[in-house]
Amino acid sequence: MDRPEFYRFHNGEKAVQAFDAAEFDTRLAGLREIMAAAGVEACVFTSMHAIAYYSGFLYCAFGRPYGLIVTATQDVTISAGIDAGQPWRRSHGDNITYTDWTRDNYWRAILSVTGEGSVIGYEGDHLTLVQKAKLDEFLKPLKTVDVAPAIMRQRMHKSPAEIALIRHGAQVADVGGYAIRDAITVGAREIDVAMAGRDAMEAEIAKRFPDAEYRDTWVWFQSGVNTDGAHNPVTARALEIGDILSLNTFPMINAYYTALERTMFVREVDEASLKIWEANVAAHEYGMSLLKPGASCAEITHKINAFFDERQLLQYRTFGYGHSFGVLSHYYGREAGLELREDIDTVLEPGMVISMEPMLTIAQGNPGAGGYREHDILVITEDGNENITGYPYGPDFNVVG
Repeated sequence: MDRPEFYRFHNGEKAVQAFDAAEFDTRLAGLREIMAAAGVEACVFTSMHAIAYYSGFLYCAFGRPYGLIVTATQDVTISAGIDAGQPWRRSHGDNITYTDWTRDNYWRAILSVTGEGSVIGYEGDHLTLVQKAKLDEFLKPLKTVDVAPAIMRQRMHKSPAEIALIRHGAQVADVGGYAIRDAITVGAREIDVAMAGRDAMEAEIAKRFPDAEYRDTWVWFQSGVNTDGAHNPVTARALEIGDILSLNTFPMINAYYTALERTMFVREVDEASLKIWEANVAAHEYGMSLLKPGASCAEITHKINAFFDERQLLQYRTFGYGHSFGVLSHYYGREAGLELREDIDTVLEPGMVISMEPMLTIAQGNPGAGGYREHDILVITEDGNENITGYPYGPDFNVVG
């Protein structure tokens, strides 16, 4: 029996993508400009976010490598045989399936597109040392160039089509928020409330995007001491009167992440907690007012730091004040060049999408103990910003149950 190293398994018809072909062609044209400027003849992308951004295909690795090869004339996803025709159906361009019959068929499939001796672009922030050695062994590149910083800068500027999708995501996040609010009662478990929000969002995504794949939408709903960290997993803790709560909804639509995050309390909020909460809300509103074209991430961060410092609260800040949105997730992708931190000098420009999310954490045993965080998504416009998050923040709406 002839068992090939790789082959094309174009099974079925191309799926309806979240973006039309022109959108992907524009992204690829921008990439090819980056390649030409750097003298790169072929890019070998290995990360979920880069592959999804340029092809629309979001892979499930399960211990196997995946790729996207872009040359001056080709864009080809590389996928494992276990996935059969799905990667081709979900890819903008061509697809090659590699087999398990011989080790490193993945690299033989890539070689069939790039050839030997080319100048190869790769993602230095993703390609492992082992796989970099394989790249050098199989492709024998004349030179390798880390293109990760350049393609991240490209992704930070959203097209109108991307902003339209992100806007849908923000609205879906609001749907999850309202479902969570309705599910909060004394005695309910974190997991029960979280599931209510997740189920509502998945149903809403399916209604808005009937041709999509549905995966990875989730909720972090935290209570009491569990609110102290932004990424604390859901537990089975039962809610009690006076608990501080952290509502966090995360719809995923075709690899695009959006979020809604709100501080809440069960039925009542004590005076010390209310004071901290109101101060964080004030910082949130102040921070949103600073998100304008021409302002740098570091400049905005220092101003919010000063706001908290004047109120003797800066010591309770735990991380940066916001980040970019687009093709990213809690387990893949991150546009680190657009985060509101002291060490990021990126200047805001129209078409960028960024959150404002100040958080204060007060340790257990102190008045107002818990984690306080508000989070809105804002599109940078020509003269300011547009807030696309609709769910209300603050004590007037979020003392519930």
